[in-house]
Parts: sequence; structure tokens; C-alpha cells
Amino acid sequence: MSDSTVSRTKTLNFNVGVLGHVDSGKTSLARALSSTASTAAFDKNPQSRERGITLDLGFSSFTVDLPHHLQESLGQQQQQHDSLQFTLVDCPGHASLIRTIIGGAQIIDLMMLVVDVVKGVQTQTAECLLIGELTCPRMVVVLNKIDLLPANKRQSAIEKMTKRMHKTLEGTRFKECPVIAVAAKPGGPEAADTEQPQGVPELIELLKKQTYLPQRDPGGDLLMAVDHCFSIRGQGTVMTGTILQGSLAINDTVEIPALKVTKKVKSVQMFRKPVSGAMQGDRVGVCVTQFDPKLLERGVVCTPGSLRTLYAAVISVRKIGYFKGSLATRTKFHITVGHETVMARVTFFGLPPVAVSEPPSDSKPPQEPCSLETAFTFDREYFYQDEYLTGQREVTSGPDPEQWALLEFEHPVTCPSLCLVIGSKLDTDIHANTCRLAFQGRLLQGFEDKGYADTALPRLRIYKTKQKEGQVDRVTDDYTVIGRSLFKKETNLQLFVGLKVTLSTGETGVIEGGFGQSGKYKIRVQAGLLPETKQLLSSASKKKGKGGSKGGSAIEEEPKADSQPVSIHLHFKRYVFDPHKKMVQS
Repeated sequence: MSDSTVSRTKTLNFNVGVLGHVDSGKTSLARALSSTASTAAFDKNPQSRERGITLDLGFSSFTVDLPHHLQESLGQQQQQHDSLQFTLVDCPGHASLIRTIIGGAQIIDLMMLVVDVVKGVQTQTAECLLIGELTCPRMVVVLNKIDLLPANKRQSAIEKMTKRMHKTLEGTRFKECPVIAVAAKPGGPEAADTEQPQGVPELIELLKKQTYLPQRDPGGDLLMAVDHCFSIRGQGTVMTGTILQGSLAINDTVEIPALKVTKKVKSVQMFRKPVSGAMQGDRVGVCVTQFDPKLLERGVVCTPGSLRTLYAAVISVRKIGYFKGSLATRTKFHITVGHETVMARVTFFGLPPVAVSEPPSDSKPPQEPCSLETAFTFDREYFYQDEYLTGQREVTSGPDPEQWALLEFEHPVTCPSLCLVIGSKLDTDIHANTCRLAFQGRLLQGFEDKGYADTALPRLRIYKTKQKEGQVDRVTDDYTVIGRSLFKKETNLQLFVGLKVTLSTGETGVIEGGFGQSGKYKIRVQAGLLPETKQLLSSASKKKGKGGSKGGSAIEEEPKADSQPVSIHLHFKRYVFDPHKKMVQS
């Protein structure tokens, strides 16, 4: 085993996401914790320096001795490590940059939520908390800027904010999580560096206690999230990022799917130390040759052929509880999938309503879908929804019913299967005190064909139920009635020939064809009209006849809707993506 491989295996990497509202002091905290700064770390971005906020995922790290509880865990797994490297992922808190946070959150083992002790939980603090809930198993809350509290009231203010944080976290997966108070940069960003940070050694000890052995699997296809790309003269182009799955080694061939190019790995570094390879969870720099870094600032690198570029996808979907407002079909959302955020039009669908016999004539079919933990498959039918259905019809009702969504992307996206999907409304006013994360889900089925609307969507059997109501105009014999008011004059009645209808008196019949030019139609009642139906219709036509003798025949042509006592009901379903727009009756 070469020296480089030894250096690869001696250090265990643990990714800590530093999230929080803008100006809560995340970067100062990362700086106080770190010994090694990597690419883009500590606001190298000039735009960021101007504004004093982090504009991209900054990465830095520090290494400590391996905590005792990890030594035991590693001993059981026969793994050799002597130190623990914390990689700090400093995610921007600026509202419009939430896409970046979601991109970073997929590689985080522990979340450090930084809260300004004076201001408490703000809009983005809550959004960061939500992203943490979706992507991360553990959290530590850091109350920063305690130097701004008056010394005589400091302790009581910290205790009060700690209580408030625990209350906020009660309903989340992070209840009971530790809260610690620090001053990462006493005196603020402009202050001289002579003042020592407060509480940072205690924070490092707390972080060590919170570590666990992350599940790292070197098997499977390589997937690496690249967040920076730059050239080094005489060496080649370096792509820095985190390995989300699989592993890579020198001389491997990797693909940059967004550009459809493959490159050979010339060298690999982990925090400026050369290594022969790296695996899931590691933060690496990968050097390739003859590649223009301007072509790829952020994206993914993978085993050739392992990722798919999708024009549309089916996902499982769950609404995020804090999102105010409904989720309507045909609306556009910002969809974060893999490492990309694109606009997509969303169509919601669910399981068919609980099966009942043909609905009674005066009621609509039941609209409440049943809730089953069912995987998506093309082999079954689904019910079209105008919006996402929530389970909160009444306070006590259960969880939301099982639902899915079709996403149609404005631009194709490259992503792994079963990856996390987050839908948000990032165009909401960034200063509004409102959650912009709308729903989450998993990618279940992707469509790689640009012409998916013609080739793939017809396989997706999502249907709408339709109901039409008309009246019996007159009886021609015991087995035939003429109907009206079911169709417009210009409707092509041939499409409806053969469909079953129900009369409000109970008989069923079949539409045989049109009658005259005004949209009337002929219905054949196979079993014959009931005696009481004939009586009802004959007495109605007598009344109509009397009215007609006074006022001319125009009344005969279009009697009042309520003057005819027998109505006709037509129920059918239509598949939303059926190119032939066929009407189907069960």
C-alpha cells in the first residue's frame, strides 16, 4: 500500500453543514473552527466580500484526535483511522441563494444551525431547519454573537433563547438537540483579530461527542457533486467537490454528463494532500487534463453512462407543513433535483377514489382518494387532481393521502435515480416572513426522450371523471327517448355513440346517435321504459302541449329545464395523456 493510500485511510471525514439566516455569523464561526481553508472558503468570492455574505458553498476543515466512542465503533468494523476531519460546509443564508443550500445539504452528516442570539429564529433559520429535516439526521444549535448581550444579563438571555429554541424544535426530528452559546468573532466582522473567540473549544468538544460513524459505501457507480472548477498551470483542471456515492481512483475514467464528455483522472487530493483514491463522503480535488474550467462551475461527475438526463419525471410528493397556500396542478415551481434547480410545471395525481358502484344520479362521484402505501407503476390507473390533497380536512384527520406528481422541466436535468426532490417558490418576496419550500419527494421515474409527451406520457394512465346532465325531451316508443341539453349544437355526437346513460327514474340506455340539427340525441333503452316513467313523461308532454297552443310552437322546441321531470346522466372518464381523447366507461 502506498503512502498516499495510508493517508487516505487514516483520517475519517465527517461533513458538518453550517446553516442559518444571513448575517448570523456562519462564516466567522467556520473560520474560528478551522485550520485549513479550501476553495471558495471564507468569502473569496469578490461579490461576497462586497456584501459581506457567503455567496457559494464554502468548504474548510479541521482535524482532531479520533473520539473514544468512534474508536470503538471503528474497532468493531476493523477500520483503521487515527484522526477525525470535520469538513465544514458553510452554506449561504441569503434568501435568493436557497438553491445552493439545498445543493449542499445532500452531503451533510451533521447540521450546525447558527442563530443570532439577539434576533432568534428568522425566516431563513426556519427554512434551513426544514432542509436539515429533509436531509440530515443530527443537529447542534449554536447561539452566536453572545458578546452583543450586556454582561450582567448575558446568562439569563442565553437561557431564555435556549428554552425558546427547544420549544421551536419540539415538533421536529431534532427535539432535545444540544444548544451551545458562542461568540465566533467578538466585536463583529470589522473588529481586530486580537480578540479570542468565546466558547469555540467547548463547541469542538460538543461536535466530537455528536459524531457517529457515517454510512460510507465505496461500491456502486461514482457520483460526485462538483462545486468549483479551476485550472492550475502545468497540471490541468481541478474539480473540487464531495463524493456522494461510490469511489474514484487515479487513472479512472469519469464522465461530465452535462457536457457529454469523459476524462481520465490524473491525480486526487484531499485537503491539499495527494491520495490515490477517495470514496463516498470524502471531500476531494480531482485533476483532469484538456478541460476548460469555464464549462463547469457546478454540477456532477459520474461513472460513464450511469446518470440520466431527464426532460420530465414522476416523483412521490409530500407537502411541507409550513408552506402556506395550496399546491395547484399546472403551476410552475422551482425544482431542486440532484445538484440543479430548474423551473418545472407540476401535475398532481393520486389513487383512484374508493371504488363504488355507478354513482347515483343526483350526486357526484366520491372525491376522497384512499390512502395506501403504494409504489408508482405504469400498470395501474391514477386519479387527476386539480391540487395536492391534504389530510387536514378536519383537525383530527390523518396524514395526507399517498400522492405523486409529474414534473415537466423547462430545461433537461441530470440526476441519479431515487434522488431527493424539493419544490419551492423561490420567486416569493425574499423579505416576506414566509416559508418558500413547498413540497419534497423522491424521483421514481424519469423520461429521457425529448418527445416524452408523445412517446411516454400516454403510458401514464391518469384520468379525469366527467359528468354531463341533460333532460328527456320526448318519448318516441317504449324503447326509445329523445334527449336534449347534454351536448352543444356543434358537438361531434359520433364520439359519444355507444356510451351508457342513466335516467333519473332508474333505467339505463345507450346513446344511438344524433337527432336533428340542434344537439338532440336518440337513446335506446334496452329493457324498455318503466310504466311510471311513461306516465310521468306523457303527463309532462300534455302540459307542454297546452302551453304550446297559446304561445306558438317555439315553446315546444325549448321547454324550461325544470318542466321536464326526467333527467339523463352521462358518466365517463378520460385519460389526460391519451392522444385520441377517448371516453371510457367502466
